[in-house]
Amino acid sequence: MVDEPFQYLLVEEAAPRVATVTVNRPEVLNAFNTATGEELPRAFRALSDDEAVWAVVLRGAGERAFSTGADLKERAGMSDETWRAQHRVFEAAFRAVLECRCPVIAAVEGYAFAGGLELALNCDFIIAGEGAQFAQPEVVRGIMPGGGGTQLLPRLIGRGRAKELIFSGRRIDAATADRWGLVTRVVPSGMAYAEALGLAEQIAANGPIAVRQAKRAIDRGLDSPLHFGLTLEIDAYDVCVPTDDRHEGIRAFNERRPPRFSGR
Repeated sequence: MVDEPFQYLLVEEAAPRVATVTVNRPEVLNAFNTATGEELPRAFRALSDDEAVWAVVLRGAGERAFSTGADLKERAGMSDETWRAQHRVFEAAFRAVLECRCPVIAAVEGYAFAGGLELALNCDFIIAGEGAQFAQPEVVRGIMPGGGGTQLLPRLIGRGRAKELIFSGRRIDAATADRWGLVTRVVPSGMAYAEALGLAEQIAANGPIAVRQAKRAIDRGLDSPLHFGLTLEIDAYDVCVPTDDRHEGIRAFNERRPPRFSGR
């Protein structure tokens, strides 16, 4: 687990082999300043490299917001050069979440707007409370999505709906997000974290090497022609074959007991 202290993140072991990362700026609806953007890659790279972490839940502190994106008060009066430099920090933060080796589940309560929605989009799953709202409203401020929104959103909900959200800046509720395929599931308000944690524990009960290789094959394969994706799948499958976990899974089945995976 991550040892270093953070100012704006809380990183803790929520369950065996499951970490929770909380963006802890509830007083500004978990908007992230430059320091938050610098902390996110450090946290997620450490978790990705930690062989004892098999799943991660990402959430915002409090019930009002997952995150409303970049802190616009910090951005007031920024020069173009400073703005671009800050955005590079945010790009690295989003990429670290996207490239985390183990699955990352976003638990969304309240607002997920702008970079906050993009932060969730970089996760593998989005679990939303019924009161959650989603928007990609950057154009309202004369800018555009820059944390993966123009690429990840169309992959989830299709080109037309993604363009509608991005070009109009409108917000949608959790029921609409569910219907459009933006979220994995909707639960009663206040229950998103518990649901996400339950899913993370389900994932962490499985062979971690197999889960990581499956994630890698899916993510890389989606951006490739089918024949290349199938080759990626075979390569990932072959990584799993000689592992202790694969042998343990078969032994456990034949001995009629739960498997005891070691991550080796």
